Amino acid sequence: MNKIYESDIEQMAIESLEAQGYTYLSPEDQEQERELSEVVLRARLQQAINRLNPDIPADTREHALKQVLSLPNQNLVENNEAFHRLLTEGVPVEYQKNGNTVGGSVLLVDFENPNSNDFLVCNQYTVTQENTTKRPDIVLLVNGLPLAVIELKNPTDEQATVKKAFTQLQNYKTAISNLFHYNGILIASDGIDAKAGSLTADWSRFMVWKTADGIREDKSTIPQIETLIRGMLKPEVFLDLIKQFTVFEKSKKVELAKSASGGKIQAGLTQIETIKKIAAYHQYHATNKAFLSTLRAIG
Repeated sequence: MNKIYESDIEQMAIESLEAQGYTYLSPEDQEQERELSEVVLRARLQQAINRLNPDIPADTREHALKQVLSLPNQNLVENNEAFHRLLTEGVPVEYQKNGNTVGGSVLLVDFENPNSNDFLVCNQYTVTQENTTKRPDIVLLVNGLPLAVIELKNPTDEQATVKKAFTQLQNYKTAISNLFHYNGILIASDGIDAKAGSLTADWSRFMVWKTADGIREDKSTIPQIETLIRGMLKPEVFLDLIKQFTVFEKSKKVELAKSASGGKIQAGLTQIETIKKIAAYHQYHATNKAFLSTLRAIG
């Protein structure tokens, strides 16, 4: 039996993604389009903004681009939430029209027509931040925006589990946090089994995507990573999940601490915690089926 290497798993994933409509961009070509300290392919994003917003003045479109590239603060989750709003609602802008100041939104992605966007699959996406360099296995970009990160392990290595891939993603979030300001979905796989989750999800919240067509669950003999790519990462499903099936929820978190005398446990500071949630496969398809049924009933 021929030995399987992690690079083989990576290549199989790339080919599956290409079959779903993604265009492959090699590490060498990636570095022609960006500095390693940059995580967005600026020229592609600018082209998309210009294409999707022809009626908005060029200087206003440029200002919107700068807003996307310069998110407001240093907190990873807050930046991710701020970007999600820009991505799904458009970048709010004001500009002059016929002598009046008017408001509008600069679109970054065409959610209504997924095929009009630029979908890329990139491997070994090298990112350098504060003298630390990391290379996530696969990054998926839409109009130059890195919306998904996939970490792969070798299924023939007993030590290389899906959970190890998940742990690697958590390490990346600390080491190269800039990449994850723009993240929509995280995926961990050992080349056969695969789970997906949000930026804030712990291991227990990473879930298997079990259907490629949304009608029936795939057989257990089909690798989970194959089902996930054909189902969850299909361009129209991928964008729909990000826009319509992703929420940020706020909850209060009370820190507990011992009293000064070392006795009773007392409530300390109350913090607001942000949890990002993405619908599981059954929630996603059930909601869409109910919506379609409602439309048919109205029609």
